[in-house]
Amino acid sequence: MKHEEISLYTKRTLSKALKRAMLRKPFEKITVSELIQEVQFNRKTFYYHFADIYDLLKWTLEEDVLRVLRSFDLRTDFEGAVRFVMRYVEENDHMLNCVLDSLGRDGLKRLFLDEFRNIVDSLLQVAEEESGRTIEPGYRSFLVHFYEDALAGLLVEWVQDRGRGDTEVMANYLSRTVRESLRGILVLSGSPEQSGN
Repeated sequence: MKHEEISLYTKRTLSKALKRAMLRKPFEKITVSELIQEVQFNRKTFYYHFADIYDLLKWTLEEDVLRVLRSFDLRTDFEGAVRFVMRYVEENDHMLNCVLDSLGRDGLKRLFLDEFRNIVDSLLQVAEEESGRTIEPGYRSFLVHFYEDALAGLLVEWVQDRGRGDTEVMANYLSRTVRESLRGILVLSGSPEQSGN
């Protein structure tokens, strides 16, 4: 096996051990010692791959959700990406609520903010291309922050809300709201793109 394959196997093994541990106890009570004991790795192996338990948790979420989310073409299937995230939340309810109980709303939101920032930036690029207009940098930065925070907040509410609404309806509402509001912003605030001569 190549070094990359061994490293990925090690990370996935530790990730699975973390998920099993979260079924038994709160996240903040899980230790590196119990994880490495379960999978029969040494402490050095754990710290070669992860800085701490939080780093392992972040990698687990990235591996489970964000890697797949990045494979969606947001130009054509933003709603599909939203639907995927909502289904993941439903299927991993216990793990995410364990994280929410340990890290709180803000902690869970922080785990997703970077990826949502990339998603919003991509959606803005698509909206700019479709409209032939651009948003000035300061306002663009504000919009990215506004939408990333809104998306992360909605995700946390989806985790907390045990009596969730219909996934298909929510995905449609969210997709329509983001796309239509960005189009409106570009029409009202964007400046026409200048073509080079």
